[in-house]
Amino acid sequence: MQKREKSFGIQMLSVQPDTKPKGCAGCNRKIKDRYLLKALDKYWHEDCLKCACCDCRLGEVGSTLYTKANLILCRRDYLRLFGVTGNCAACSKLIPAFEMVMRAKENVYHLDCFACQLCNQR
Repeated sequence: MQKREKSFGIQMLSVQPDTKPKGCAGCNRKIKDRYLLKALDKYWHEDCLKCACCDCRLGEVGSTLYTKANLILCRRDYLRLFGVTGNCAACSKLIPAFEMVMRAKENVYHLDCFACQLCNQR
């Protein structure tokens, strides 16, 4: 059975001074900072919730993280590792899974390749 990929939301919460400090899922230390992150039903220091590939702080790059194969990933690395690639309908070159594209019916284009077929204007 193949594990399915999942995306999860990231919440930034302010720590209430009168509550017991929560433990960080990344480093197992108490979170005494002003803010903490909640993701995957766990609590994290802002510095501890990072992408397993590029080490970016996930709370800074968006409000979603991705998991697959026991990895916590940012969107870009998730798509780079597990995304479906295809070929541009205009130039036939490979389109990386993380690249922005234009779609027209069943065709997919690089942004630079998407142009009018009559006048070649983008």
